Amino acid sequence: MKIVFKIVAISAIMAGCSKLDEKLGSQLSTGGSGGGGVTASNVLAGAYDAMRGPYQDQSRVWASQEHTTDECIGPTRAGDWDDNGVWRVLHSHQWDANHGFLADTYRDLGRVVFSATDLLRFSPTPQQAAEGRFLRAMAMFSLVDGWDQVPYRENTADPEEVPQVRKGTAALDYVISELQAVIPNLPDGPARIANKDAARALLMKCFLNKGVYANRAAPTFAAADMNQVIALADQIMTSTRNYSLPTNFFDNFAPGNDNASLATEAIWTGENIGGSSSGNVRSRWFCTLHYNQNPSGWNGFTTLSDFYDKFEAADKRRGGNAYPGMTQGVLPGFLIGQQFNGAGAPLSDRTGAPLSFTRAVKSVEVGSNLEVTGIRVVKYPIDYSSGDNSNNDYVYFRIADVILMKAEAILRGGTATANPAAFGGSNTALGQVNYLRTHSSRGASALGSLTLDNLLDERGRELYWEGWRRNDLIRFGKYLAAWQEKPASGPERLMFPIPARSLAANPNLTQNPGY
Repeated sequence: MKIVFKIVAISAIMAGCSKLDEKLGSQLSTGGSGGGGVTASNVLAGAYDAMRGPYQDQSRVWASQEHTTDECIGPTRAGDWDDNGVWRVLHSHQWDANHGFLADTYRDLGRVVFSATDLLRFSPTPQQAAEGRFLRAMAMFSLVDGWDQVPYRENTADPEEVPQVRKGTAALDYVISELQAVIPNLPDGPARIANKDAARALLMKCFLNKGVYANRAAPTFAAADMNQVIALADQIMTSTRNYSLPTNFFDNFAPGNDNASLATEAIWTGENIGGSSSGNVRSRWFCTLHYNQNPSGWNGFTTLSDFYDKFEAADKRRGGNAYPGMTQGVLPGFLIGQQFNGAGAPLSDRTGAPLSFTRAVKSVEVGSNLEVTGIRVVKYPIDYSSGDNSNNDYVYFRIADVILMKAEAILRGGTATANPAAFGGSNTALGQVNYLRTHSSRGASALGSLTLDNLLDERGRELYWEGWRRNDLIRFGKYLAAWQEKPASGPERLMFPIPARSLAANPNLTQNPGY
């Protein structure tokens, strides 16, 4: 365990934003590789651990993908959650190059790139090398998606090497080539490690967004790219993993979702071991629950009523139904209205008023009801038994997203193919979406027709708070529109600014337009 911790720490230093950090980190890493017992297995474990920071923490990739959209807002509640406006400017699209969380996200994704690259110095097996290169490709995809510029170093042992930078479609083309190269050496599964279907799912994201990264303001979608998406979906749907939709929608995110019989949709997840070793997946419920609920949350983030209203009342993804193990009055899904404890008694806020979550919410709350404004979201059923190290594996990719991406690719001009019988057997985009909607685990009614607008809504209903909303809104041309507590924004907001501290450290980076 000490060796793994050392590798993680080294990787964190090496990916820092200053040249001094890089030099110090390289010296430590090189020295540690000589007789210190460092192996490819240790370094790969460190690369997996490095993924936890940018993807599981509520202030990193998730914040950039959710707080900047119509799905999430982090209101200031008098003295609570002001944080110098860091949350407000995300939702209102007023961030700048000094935004701390965006800068930290850029840095932490760079740490994953470094950690995975560093693995290649330690004589990994073909599978270990493929896993590391996949993790690197995932982080690089997130960097392209958010910032359009991906720093990398070919030789992590050279402390004097200034990171080079790939930009835009060149960076995406590199990610695509890496994924295609490593698939043969990746294992079929399980979901907790980089695997063939995970690489295929990420490739689907790459081809679906290829036209976006070429021209974010006016993307085009080539039929050849859409056909790639469809072909990859077919490979995933017919793989030996035998995916299916679970009995209960929230099984996908529940404690113990590493059990294949519980989360049958899981393609790739981040391993969290209850009570022992976990990323910050618990932030997904702590960030939203009130102080007087169990667990006592941070009373912060909410969704918006316009987004909540996209759901039919019967849609089980909206939540509110009994779930195994949820004994303290908190059910998975959206929390609205009066809240109760595990014994069924109504709860109060800290002023003694009823703890009844309201539809209305503002970026800055000043009234007497400021503790209860906003509809709360619990996508991951709470792990009450594991303490800070929760037993919910973090979900990166699942089969429902594959179904919706395939439908989108058909709708955008790809050549339709039939789904396997296990996924409805339809060869139309509408049939595939309706298979998902009407499955017993969702319980929504069938759509009469499918348009880009209601497909975007369906992606929201299925994937809310999973860290894909910004990516979707940009691809569907809706990201710059006005919505609750946000005015219309300018085209520069389609990319984040390169952090000022990164620009100062690396002359190969250039500031994105408009910042």
